[in-house]
Amino acid sequence: MAEDKKGLYPIVLSPEKYARTIGREAMRSNIMAAVLVSEILKTSLGPRGMDKMLVDELGDVTVTNDGATILDQMHVEHPAAKLIIEIAKTQDKEVGDGTKRSTVLAGELLKRADELLDKNIHPTVIIEGYNKAAIIAEELVNKLAQNISMDDEETLIKVAKSALSSKLASIYSDKLATIIVDAVKKVTDVVELSTGEKKIIVDLDSLKIEKKIGGGVEETSLIDGIVIDKEKIHGEMPKVVSNAKIALIGDAIEIKETETDARINISSPDQLEQFLSKEREMLKKMVEKIKEVGANVVFVQKGVDDLAAYYLAKYGILAVRRVKKSDMEKIAKATGGKILNSIDELSENDLGYAELVEERKVADENMIFITGCKNPKAVTILIRAGSEHVADEIERSINDAIKDVATVIKYGKVIAGGGALEMELGEGIRKEAKKESSKIQMAMLAFADALEAIPSALAENAGMDTIEAMTQLRALHEQGKKWAGIDATEGKVKDMWEKNVIEPANITIQAIKSAVEAAIMILKIDDVIAAVGKSMEGGSSGKPGEEGEVEE
Repeated sequence: MAEDKKGLYPIVLSPEKYARTIGREAMRSNIMAAVLVSEILKTSLGPRGMDKMLVDELGDVTVTNDGATILDQMHVEHPAAKLIIEIAKTQDKEVGDGTKRSTVLAGELLKRADELLDKNIHPTVIIEGYNKAAIIAEELVNKLAQNISMDDEETLIKVAKSALSSKLASIYSDKLATIIVDAVKKVTDVVELSTGEKKIIVDLDSLKIEKKIGGGVEETSLIDGIVIDKEKIHGEMPKVVSNAKIALIGDAIEIKETETDARINISSPDQLEQFLSKEREMLKKMVEKIKEVGANVVFVQKGVDDLAAYYLAKYGILAVRRVKKSDMEKIAKATGGKILNSIDELSENDLGYAELVEERKVADENMIFITGCKNPKAVTILIRAGSEHVADEIERSINDAIKDVATVIKYGKVIAGGGALEMELGEGIRKEAKKESSKIQMAMLAFADALEAIPSALAENAGMDTIEAMTQLRALHEQGKKWAGIDATEGKVKDMWEKNVIEPANITIQAIKSAVEAAIMILKIDDVIAAVGKSMEGGSSGKPGEEGEVEE
């Protein structure tokens, strides 16, 4: 609310039930919300990070250390916190890992920006300083990163192990890392462009992850082909089919009910028999069409009538129904088959091929294995675990490691982890900041301090004396030991390259970009006009400043 120049007429700017927060108060509220999100993830950073238990409205429990999962299942109301979560999700989509790092870094950048704002440094100056520091950081990462080739299997395994180190799967990292590297290499192609350059394409869509409860994680295996958690639909169907010719049906093998108002009046048993006979004949024709084109395996996306299943079994055809659309697409890609909605359109050219399709028993349940596919790049990682919660967490860990290995193969650059790079970047940014004669220098120094929050959090989560560890780290980096970092497993400051803690360089670059984008977005907001929720309506006393009439 505001008065005109003569002080006569009050002006209500915001409509009823809208609240407005402006200036420093709006910034402080947004920064506090973003910092709270980052603090939640900070304790789960690194190999010694803690897990989070997330319980949804239905009471389903998720226990995880995975940053993307924590953020995805967190229910936040504050708009600034939502912005941080959205940017962290983008980080996960872009490079598949580093969500915790980007979120923690964004929180630290905002925390230090808040201190600068208290010193009356304008947000525009802070933003400019952060942008300059981010450019320097990216240049330094590219300069410090080591080049590797996709044939360097030893380094790729180290990358996979490092990705698994902070997760539950770290206990089984030796076996899982080898499986992950083999799987990613099998879905990788090197394509020569018209310019003569070679481009590496990693087709992660050809890599399927399937889980089965029962057994231990050490029984997890890599299958050359596609595995689906289904079984044949009739006991008389063959369990094993060699030289499989596969039909992929997107529709049901059933008699569809026509959606009309017409009624069929049956007044005698003979008419009923004729009606049922016609249905049987139609189903038999469908199955005969499948047999005629030479198919001996059928995957159906929808239902299969019991009578049709009987006819399929009679002709020695293995059939599976209610296969997920994503699985149908993967089978099509692996076998070279086409998914058809109409059986009438089915021809021999539409069939896929695999050397073997078999039903195997895994943990007392049947699964269908399709191996020896036309496209050898189709592979499946079959995860085994003792419980659903463990299987889900192993899947999340494997997904992160797969994306890390794929990023390294694609871009060919690696760095050492354990906060070593962040310390080195902090040193480099401080040197460049000294060249600045304006207040921008303070923002750049704040950026360098924010980067050091990563090794500091790693040390704290490992139970180390944080001040002693950070002092030791700074001294080593000043002496030129660029890969000195926090070895969380031993609780000491070590050379992380020698400790084989290797990470993709692009994940750090993307984490810094994501964090800076999030921090800048929030720092640029100085006015929040928001609808007041129902929870805010109850306690109104009708005074100015409540229920949307904010004084100005």
